[in-house]
Amino acid sequence: MAALKVGVREFRERIASFLESDTPVAVTRRGETLGIYVPTCRKHPKSADISELKAAADRLAEALADVDEESLMTEFKQLRRHGKGPVR
Repeated sequence: MAALKVGVREFRERIASFLESDTPVAVTRRGETLGIYVPTCRKHPKSADISELKAAADRLAEALADVDEESLMTEFKQLRRHGKGPVR
């Protein structure tokens, strides 16, 4: 796979897109290659991992369903005023 040639300024401005890409990038200054960014093979999440995350998110949503935001904020402010750590 051929490397894409970009200048230092362009590399700096578009670094996020280059980091997400699978294409190597040759970074140049005034036509001279300074270095080459070669992305590693990334593991793509397996469908089992994604389903486990969705199940965990569902369990979290279920656990937080009964939480009242106002009472949570009131309790937080009281604990903060009195300098107490988290209730265990």
